[in-house]
Amino acid sequence: VQLQASGGGFVQAGGSLKLSCVASGRPISGYPVGWFRQQPGKEREIVAAMRRTAHMTYYADSVKGRFTISRDNSENTVYLQMNNLKPEDTAVYYCAAARSVPGSGTYFMAREDTYSYWGQGTQVTVSS
Repeated sequence: VQLQASGGGFVQAGGSLKLSCVASGRPISGYPVGWFRQQPGKEREIVAAMRRTAHMTYYADSVKGRFTISRDNSENTVYLQMNNLKPEDTAVYYCAAARSVPGSGTYFMAREDTYSYWGQGTQVTVSS
């Protein structure tokens, strides 16, 4: 599966952005998916993840209550709705898909090495 992320941009603190990740090659419905971000000078980190169905999601503590991951299988697209953005959300955001996620909990959903397929990044810049 190939992934193409878009929707990044420049926004003031408190604003919103919606990132999209369009899949091609295979239906995204067959893959657990995640959004990661890499802030300047830092390691890439998990933001949000979702198993094949929406019955289980994972959010980093820093974005809980502000970000929402969702998927539209008819559009073969995964979304990340980001509300109440803060300057510390400034980063390059990446979407990713996994062949599978071990276990039934969220531990492996949050691990970068669970994911085999990556889109290119999209820059999000939040000004104070």
